[in-house]
Order: sequence, then C-alpha cells, then structure tokens
Amino acid sequence: MKKLLLLLLFATAISLFMFACKKDNSSGAAGNSAHVTVKLTDAPGAFDAVILNVKSVIVVTDAGEYTLNVNGGPIDILRFRQGRDTVLADQDIPAGTIQQVRLVLNDSGNRVIVAGVSYDLTTPSGQTSGVKLNVHDNLTAGIAYTMKLDFDAAQSIVLTGNGKYILKPVIRAIAQAASGAITGVVSPAASSPKVYAIMGTDTVGTVADATGKFYFPGLSAGSYNVKFVPVSPYAAKTITNITVINGAVLDMGTVNISQ
Repeated sequence: MKKLLLLLLFATAISLFMFACKKDNSSGAAGNSAHVTVKLTDAPGAFDAVILNVKSVIVVTDAGEYTLNVNGGPIDILRFRQGRDTVLADQDIPAGTIQQVRLVLNDSGNRVIVAGVSYDLTTPSGQTSGVKLNVHDNLTAGIAYTMKLDFDAAQSIVLTGNGKYILKPVIRAIAQAASGAITGVVSPAASSPKVYAIMGTDTVGTVADATGKFYFPGLSAGSYNVKFVPVSPYAAKTITNITVINGAVLDMGTVNISQ
C-alpha cells in the first residue's frame, strides 16, 4: 500500500511538471516567432522538364539571417504550374521585417530536358551565395505565412551560342499571411483558466500564464467563440463572435472572470 501511494505521488508530480512546461510554452516562445512555409510554383516554359536541386532557403530579416533546410531531392518545377505548388521548407523564425530571400542550389543535379535530351544547368552564383530576392514584408509574431517563389522558366533558362544552358533565375517572391492570432489578459490572474478558441467543430486550447495573459497563434481566419474555464470558485465564461483576420493579432483586452 505504501509503495502504491509513493507511485501515485510520483505520477502526480510528473503530471504537474508536464502541465507547467506546456503552460510556459503556450504563452511565451510562440509570441516571439512567426511560422514561414516556403513554396515553389512555376510560370510555363517551352521545356520537357526543368530540374532544380534546391539546398536551402535563406531568409534575411532585421532580426538576423535564418537558413531553412530543404528536405527531399531534385524537383521538376514544370510539374507545379497554373496554381499548383510544392513546399520547399517549413519552419519557425523570429518575427521581424524581411529584407531578402535567397534560394541556394546544390552544385549538381540542376538540369533542363529539351526534346527528350537532358542538359546540365549551370548557375553562376546560385550555388554559393544563393539567388537573391528582395522582399519587404513584415512577419508578425504568432502569424503563419506562406512565402511563394514564382519561378519564370521561360526567362530563367538561357541557351548560349555553344549549345549550353545557363540558369539565370527570374523569380518573384510573394509573402502572404496564412493565419491570424488572438491574445488577451484574464482578471484576476488567480482564476487560472483554461482557454479555448472554438470555430465550428474545431477547438484550440491554451492556458493563461501567471500574469493572466493568453495567446492563440496560427489560427485560421473566421469567427470564434472564446471559452474560459477557470478554477473554483470562479465561473466559466464564453465570449462569442471573435473575428480572426489573416495577418492580424486580435487583442481581446482584459477579460474579467467573476465568482
């Protein structure tokens, strides 16, 4: 019996520790970063295939330089046209203002296929420092963004006089907010509520931190009911019709929880 009691106490301590860690993460780090998904799409070109072996995507902001590693092998970009795209990289980076995006290619594996014949594509500077794209968009903390790289194959591949093909990428970079966020503060903080953002059958949960602050990053645009479930003796509360807009953080201000 004594051993069973000790095991129960140990399990309870572990559960409280895990809950505390979850609480910390939900209200802290998420508020300082933005989630960026980089996609590649293509404008038509008169080729059978254009194979790019992308090594990484570098995002330069006023907060620093961040390398987004690319998973997977070479990509035939001609498969991704007329609205179709493929994900190159998907990562959280600190919020800030984007100043430049660089597309870095591997030294080999880049080629073009014309009339069934495969030719190597050489890129004078793409493999080292990366193809530089000037972008000036803000990344707001807690918001998810899609960075679409629109590759123009027709203008990017040049046939030289000696029959070689050179890749001089012409790429348009478009950053679009793909989500919004909700934040606010509950009063009193001692009510320690669990907070739920509910839209239809979808529910996202978080907990208020020690100061009463709650934060929901990466929410789809739409109308939400925000439900607060505090500890006893405080009463539950629901606020309806909270509208989330892509690219914006909606601040609910102070939400008073009564007993």
